[in-house]
Amino acid sequence: MKEIMTKTVLITGASKGIGFALTRQFLTNGYKVIGTNRTGEIENLAHPNFEILKLDLSDETTINEFEKLFEQKNIKLDILINNAGIGPDLDTLKPEKESFKQTFDVNVIGTVFFTELLCRSVNVGGKIINISSKMGSIELCERTDSVAYRMSKTALNMYSKILTNRLLDKQTIATIHPGWVRTTIAKDNIVNGRLSTDESAFKIFNFVTSNFETGIFWDIEAETKTEW
Repeated sequence: MKEIMTKTVLITGASKGIGFALTRQFLTNGYKVIGTNRTGEIENLAHPNFEILKLDLSDETTINEFEKLFEQKNIKLDILINNAGIGPDLDTLKPEKESFKQTFDVNVIGTVFFTELLCRSVNVGGKIINISSKMGSIELCERTDSVAYRMSKTALNMYSKILTNRLLDKQTIATIHPGWVRTTIAKDNIVNGRLSTDESAFKIFNFVTSNFETGIFWDIEAETKTEW
């Protein structure tokens, strides 16, 4: 049974890729959407139920401004989707210090502390969704590339587990592998990705609006629960 379509969702990284497709999917289905990106502007999306706000997950100042804004406007969320992420070392074999730091600043530190602030604004019975990757699975790892990206997603998976334990009976938590999607995060994705951004977003939307069990790790492409 799907949720009543009068709810508010916040999607980070809403200006392109999966985030942009997710934003359109939720708007089409009657949700109010608050999107974020680094500029606070999206030229190719206008909708009466859409608001874009500036957020740079590598900048603590913009994260803290969200807390003030949400308190001032008494904004309440039904769904928080942590979609924003970077992968500058994707398809490279050895870690490089600067890109390693950038990856963790956004994918781990920024995402964790943004969630810590925003989860207070998620309604009881609401949902917190982390867009992760099977590349963060220790059990499934057989390759040696993309060290920072893989490690950052492993850390995000652990954070999801900790949130599940802490917010039990308050919010529902899920971690999602969005599939191999044709996005610009890596050249290999553009050429070999099996899903378009719209296809991935459609599957994510259907999962997020279902009555899933808290703490689940869900593979969108395989449409199955998995252990990471």
